[in-house]
Amino acid sequence: MPMPSHEVLAVRYATRDARASEVYANHHVYGEPDRTVRMDYFFWLVRGGGRTILVDTGFTPQVGDARGRTTLCAPPRALARLGVDPADVDTVVITHAHYDHTGHVGRFPRADIVISDRELSFWTGPYAARPQFAHSAEPADIDTLRRLDAEGRITRLRGRHTVAPGVELIEVGGHTPGQLVVLVNAEAGPVVLASDAVHYYDELDLDRPFAVFADLAAMYRGFDIVRELAAVSASGASVVAGHDPGVLTRFTPWDETDPEFAVRVG
Repeated sequence: MPMPSHEVLAVRYATRDARASEVYANHHVYGEPDRTVRMDYFFWLVRGGGRTILVDTGFTPQVGDARGRTTLCAPPRALARLGVDPADVDTVVITHAHYDHTGHVGRFPRADIVISDRELSFWTGPYAARPQFAHSAEPADIDTLRRLDAEGRITRLRGRHTVAPGVELIEVGGHTPGQLVVLVNAEAGPVVLASDAVHYYDELDLDRPFAVFADLAAMYRGFDIVRELAAVSASGASVVAGHDPGVLTRFTPWDETDPEFAVRVG
């Protein structure tokens, strides 16, 4: 049977202004002046072959407010705008357990939750409470993941895992112990949802690691894996960075009257 193709949407739900020195590790080594860098926050929706797959679940407005982020369209409201009821979602992929990817994770009553075994084990283990890690996660979200795991609703993976025909997860680590990227057979060709394996396109283009990482060498290796995945077909694959505002200009708006809400990347 032919491999099903999927619609892939990148949905922008929040934003903030940061500094280059905040987002790139050891920014001073590049000999560049500091500058303002916009950081956008996305989740991703994959639909096709009778499946509705949500990749990450954003943060709640309350968490965003506490962290100085501007919520533009909270994920539940954004999903409603896209015509998705939480009960329609059959799979939720958590690419990693940072606060901006795990909010609302308990709102999907029928969904199988898929996460790296290494990732979940780390965030429910002893080192997650250390300050350099703890500031990046929300305890309530981790508690929800722990509860869902106890209820048997979580699928833990290692290495590579096929979620559905044409949707594959690849564990790369680096940014977090079990960071995942998602390779999708999309309607317009292959798509690599890099999530936070690549926050900004400059990370790939300039080999410039993000400021937050669990394993720097693994982060560099993740860049190499994403580059390899981007070359999976003769025409190449579309790479979708996790926080780069350029995502909104590289791809086609879902709604031409509101081009910064969501884009079709496949």
